[in-house]
Amino acid sequence: MLDTVREVSTPELIALRLHCAGPISRALAWFVDLAIRIGVYLVLAFPLSAFGKAGTGLILVGAFLIEWFYPVLFEVLAGGATPGKRALGLVVLNADGSPVGWAASMTRNLLRVVDFLPFFYAIGLVSMLATRDFRRLGDIVADTVVTYRRSATPLPIAPDAPRWRPHAPLSRTAQRAVLAFAERAPRLSPERAEELAEQAPMLTDDARGALAVSRLYGLAHYLSGREQ
Repeated sequence: MLDTVREVSTPELIALRLHCAGPISRALAWFVDLAIRIGVYLVLAFPLSAFGKAGTGLILVGAFLIEWFYPVLFEVLAGGATPGKRALGLVVLNADGSPVGWAASMTRNLLRVVDFLPFFYAIGLVSMLATRDFRRLGDIVADTVVTYRRSATPLPIAPDAPRWRPHAPLSRTAQRAVLAFAERAPRLSPERAEELAEQAPMLTDDARGALAVSRLYGLAHYLSGREQ
């Protein structure tokens, strides 16, 4: 994909990679949503047109609500994606990777009027092409991004082993090292796994060989909260 990867760091120091969606995929999602909005409008317009001026007023009110609240309701209540975005695998997020809220969604959608100028989202397209994360003016003001939705990758599970608790709190670096070992060790030869495990005697109480490996697996289960 040519779309930019945006990296953000959470308060827990976890790096998130957000694959920002470009103009083509966003335009296709917009056309899908446009077709849905037109369909809903027609469903309302045909029966209401039989009520004369009152029906016309209701049709106009319905058109207003569909145009302005359709994207906001879906973005906030349906996981950041309208049906069109969901069909294209897109999602609206805050720039820090958190779910979009009411204020941000309202802001980015109200500014579609400006992005549409002078015709057919010309300003929005120029803004997207001029910014690193393909953000139109509404996204810039609301501090949001449109990214590709990624399916959750299941966390690797270390082989079964008795849980092993450290005698003292572990640093973040040590915790990451233990979890990385538990993820990769099953793909190593037993000899190489034992050699690596023996390099951390402070975590295994100076255990040797297979016992050291087992204790690091147990420590990984302890850190991940998995019962054994």
